[in-house]
Amino acid sequence: MGFKIAVAGATGNVGREMLNILEERGFPADEVVALASRRSFGTEVSYGDRTLKVKTLDTYDFSDTDICLMSAGGNVSKEHSPRIGRQGCVVIDNSSAWRYDQDVPLIVPEVNPDAIDGFTRKNIIANPNCSTAQLVVALKPLHEAAKITRVVVSTYQSVSGAGKDGMDELFTQTRAVYVADPVESKKFTKRIAFNVIPHIDVFMEDGYTKEEWKMMAETKKILDPKIKLTATCVRVPVFIGHSEAVNVEFERPISAEEARDILRDAPGCLVIDKREDGGYITPLESAGEDATYISRIREDITVENGLSMWVVSDNLRKGAALNAIQIAELLVARGLIQPKKQAA
Repeated sequence: MGFKIAVAGATGNVGREMLNILEERGFPADEVVALASRRSFGTEVSYGDRTLKVKTLDTYDFSDTDICLMSAGGNVSKEHSPRIGRQGCVVIDNSSAWRYDQDVPLIVPEVNPDAIDGFTRKNIIANPNCSTAQLVVALKPLHEAAKITRVVVSTYQSVSGAGKDGMDELFTQTRAVYVADPVESKKFTKRIAFNVIPHIDVFMEDGYTKEEWKMMAETKKILDPKIKLTATCVRVPVFIGHSEAVNVEFERPISAEEARDILRDAPGCLVIDKREDGGYITPLESAGEDATYISRIREDITVENGLSMWVVSDNLRKGAALNAIQIAELLVARGLIQPKKQAA
């Protein structure tokens, strides 16, 4: 007997990717339900070779559902996730609504799987920010080997991180530039076509943006509260795939060769690091892939124990949909949930 899974936000970029990955990975689901807002009622989405008609999240009864993969935005999650959890359905939430709640585990399965045990307090598990997920996958094995003290990261984040509207804006602006039409900016604060924007999410009082703050807070919660991290998050004219230039300082010495060997053996990591033309990964090559790719590993000669590296991943997969489904797989593998229908 398999599980009953609901995907909330099934018409969005991440929701559709969740449906694709559930089918790709053969998740043990007997039934999958697509949910969205009332305006999307009746819309059709694909799940493998099947077509699902979207139902309304607001009125859906979760009492016979085992897992809800929530990708409908923070406000929607705050409104509905507690209700869903109370009905005995485990919510795996992709928004920022619950990441900083002490009663909600924030999970990257390759990094902190044991923290999942705390999900029973609210029946909610949080998925990290897309830029954080790939970062901590790369940092965890290095932290175990030499203990990280400080991280400086600059991100190059694709427009898909801003949803379908972000992807559409890059496309329409690019076309407008080529045909000399007026270029309109609606989703982003400045033109994104042939440009970069050092601004993701809202500005905070200290000058950091909320996206940068998320990386700091989430890395501490997932990996180690003692790690100091500063981030600069930049939107770039790439459709899919986030890239990060990462500088790391350690408590103990670690060479580039040692780091390369450690990362090659680490779960979720794939090292592509040849010191030659094209011997590295770009976001274009990461699209549609599950791995967190690591390239350009080198020693930082300006500090005593430092490394620099380039980290790339498909933000719709490891940064969102894939990580959520890996969390669901972890629940199943550890026997933390059982199908309700089987229990009945």
